[in-house]
Amino acid sequence: MMMNLRPALFGLLTLLATATTHGAEFNWKYATVVPPNFPVFGTGANRLAKAIETMSQGRISVKVYGAGELVNAFEVFDAVSRGTVEMGQGAPYFWKGKIPAAQLLATTPFGMTAEESNAWFLYGGGMELWREAYAPFGIYPVLGGNTGPQMGGWFNKEINSLADLQGLKIRVPGLGGEVYSRAGATTVNLPGSEIFPALQAGTIDATDWIAPYNDLAFGLNKAARYYYWPGWHEPGGTIEVLFNQEALDGLPDDLREIVVRAAEASGHEVLADFTANNHRALQVLLADDKVELKQFPPQVIEKFRELTSEVIQELIDSDPLAARIHQSQTEFFDQVTAWQRISTQKLMDARMPANDQPAEAKSEPIDNK
Repeated sequence: MMMNLRPALFGLLTLLATATTHGAEFNWKYATVVPPNFPVFGTGANRLAKAIETMSQGRISVKVYGAGELVNAFEVFDAVSRGTVEMGQGAPYFWKGKIPAAQLLATTPFGMTAEESNAWFLYGGGMELWREAYAPFGIYPVLGGNTGPQMGGWFNKEINSLADLQGLKIRVPGLGGEVYSRAGATTVNLPGSEIFPALQAGTIDATDWIAPYNDLAFGLNKAARYYYWPGWHEPGGTIEVLFNQEALDGLPDDLREIVVRAAEASGHEVLADFTANNHRALQVLLADDKVELKQFPPQVIEKFRELTSEVIQELIDSDPLAARIHQSQTEFFDQVTAWQRISTQKLMDARMPANDQPAEAKSEPIDNK
């Protein structure tokens, strides 16, 4: 008798579980800046949505939309602000037209690493300044991870001197883009999905994106030959999860805590994902005979450093919020650098015998050819 009831009981439990999911108290939309299921960004958004649904026991349902499915990549900020979506994903420098100071929140050329940047946000006053910057737009930002150190980008011609930058058409956002402009290049800002066709068609001559894992996913090695390092322009790129403030305030206290804490926790997975997969992807790229790994010449890097100082100075002179953010970052950076020099930096030097150090540790270019 009991055996005959089990299929019915199982079906009832399945029906109840389905009803719980579809009968969520809150049905949220989450817009991302990358194509659906794109490595790290897209897959991370999926994990976050699932975590929120599970932790809330189905009281919140989160539907993830890739760029272009509901809104375009560069429309995410406005969509969250208007309440078209309750959640969004992005990088602060995408919104520099609305908040010039946001560029400093994203990353600073030759600036803080992911580890240092995360520490500033969480324990150096960074989050308070960030939320102040976004509050007028009805948006509550949460630190959703960091890319870690990026690559210098993909180029269809070699960069042997400053002269090679003149007239170069390059996709690069934020402060790094302004530095390239002052160095003589022409910069454009394209969402990720438009980079490959633009590079392949010759609409642009070069592009930054992120690092090997995501660069390989977009197939950028099929559109350009020279892969440059280091990623001076983005030593650690901030990733953000944006919440519509009104939607967040409309949640009960327990659910509000769940969505914010879940977003914060997802950031740890993001950086780990990049760290775990970039080295694997790099080996795949280097196995491509058409790819050449190149180091920016010292004189080019030095010019970038000089122009970075000019760009930041003009920004902070023109924007009081940017000046406050920069002052806070500078004070924190000066303090943390003293520790990094005798900890991480010296450990990296010491953990490998001098004779076994790779070429980059000896200040020689890495070259796969």
